[in-house]
Amino acid sequence: MKTVRFVAYYGGLCICSALLLFPMVYALLMSFMDKADIFAGRLWPERWEWTNYQAAFKQAPLGSYLLNSLFVASVITIGRLIVSSLAAFAFVFLRFPGRDAWFYICIATMLVPWEATVIPNFLTVQQLGWTNHYFGLTIPFWAMAFGIFLLRQQFRQIPYELYEAARLSGIGNFRFFCRIALPLSKTGLVTLAVYSFLDAWNMYLWPLLVTSDDRVRTVQIGLKQLQTQEMANSWGVVMAAAVVAMLPTLALLFVGQKQLRKGLMQGAIQ
Repeated sequence: MKTVRFVAYYGGLCICSALLLFPMVYALLMSFMDKADIFAGRLWPERWEWTNYQAAFKQAPLGSYLLNSLFVASVITIGRLIVSSLAAFAFVFLRFPGRDAWFYICIATMLVPWEATVIPNFLTVQQLGWTNHYFGLTIPFWAMAFGIFLLRQQFRQIPYELYEAARLSGIGNFRFFCRIALPLSKTGLVTLAVYSFLDAWNMYLWPLLVTSDDRVRTVQIGLKQLQTQEMANSWGVVMAAAVVAMLPTLALLFVGQKQLRKGLMQGAIQ
C-alpha cells in the first residue's frame, strides 16, 4: 500500500510538471521550426531553423529592448528594496503616533486593483514630463505594500531589546538599520529582489502607455511588435524572440527559487 501511494504521488507530480512545462518546451521547439512545420501542427521540427533567432534580432531592435528591460527591472528592484526596507524598519522599530494605523492603511492599498491607478499615474507622469523616460518606467513602482509587509515580518524577528541596547550604546537608527537589521534579513531581501525583478521584467501595459520611443521601450513591447500583420506567418521568429526574453527570468527563478520560497514562507507564518 505504501508503494502504491508513493507511485501515485510522484506519478501525479510528474504529470502536473509535464503539463506546466509543455508550453515552454513547445515554444522552444517552435522557435526552431519553419512555416511549414508550424502550420502542419508538428510537435518536433523536421529541420532545425537556427535563422529564426537571427531574424528576431534583425526585424526588431531586440538587443536594445533586452538592455532596457534589464536596466528598468534592476532599477525598480533596487528602488523597492530601499523604500520597502526603510518603511518596514520605521513600522517595526520607531515609535510615532498612528504607526499601526498607517501600516494597515498601507496594506489596504493591496486591495486596490492596479488598473484603477493607471490613469492617475499616467497623468502624473505626463505632467512631470517623464514619458519616454526611464523615470516614468521605474519610479512609480518603487513603493510596494507587499514589499513593506514582507520586510516588516522579517524585521519583527529581530528582538526589540537588541535595538534598545544599540540605542543605549550610541548607535543611531540608520547605523542600526545598515549594520544589524539588513544583514539579519537577507532572506527577505533576496525574496523581494527576485519577486520584484520578475514582476518588473514582465510588465507590458505600463511601458506601452508611457513610451513611444524605441530607445526606451522594453522587451515585452518588442515581442508585441513582432506580432504585427506583416509577421503573421513568421511565428517561428516570434517564438525565438519569446524564448530569448524568457531566459533571464527562468535563470533567475531557478537560482533564487529556494530563497523565494523560504522568504514567502517565513513572511506567512509570522
